[in-house]
Amino acid sequence: MKQGADAHFVYPKDVDAFGFDWGQLALTVAPEVNGAQRFSGGVVDLPSGQGHARHNHPGAEEIIFVISGHGEQMVEDEAGTPVTREVGPGCTVYVPESRFHSTLNTGDGPMQLFVVYSPAGPELGLRDLPDFRILKAGG
Repeated sequence: MKQGADAHFVYPKDVDAFGFDWGQLALTVAPEVNGAQRFSGGVVDLPSGQGHARHNHPGAEEIIFVISGHGEQMVEDEAGTPVTREVGPGCTVYVPESRFHSTLNTGDGPMQLFVVYSPAGPELGLRDLPDFRILKAGG
């Protein structure tokens, strides 16, 4: 865990990332990174044509902010009906507690997102996925 003032300034390249066949997540804010208690978050990188499958985070809300790239974002509505929209740089997506959602990079280049989970913790469940691996910082 980063300590002191360094805990306030974290680049994705400075932390171990969660690697998957569809991309990676570098947690830059989390209890185990810098002691954050009420939320966690980080940078998701999705190569062209890749994305994460439909899933949910029981008991947690999520914010997805599109930094770069273009894609399709699905979030279920109150009735459980999938609602899909084209998203691009500057778009903020709110995923209500426990709602199913998915993201697909439909652009020609990489797509980068910043995601926030509240409360912290849902991202730890990603460690149970069969294609999970740790990508060492700076590697």
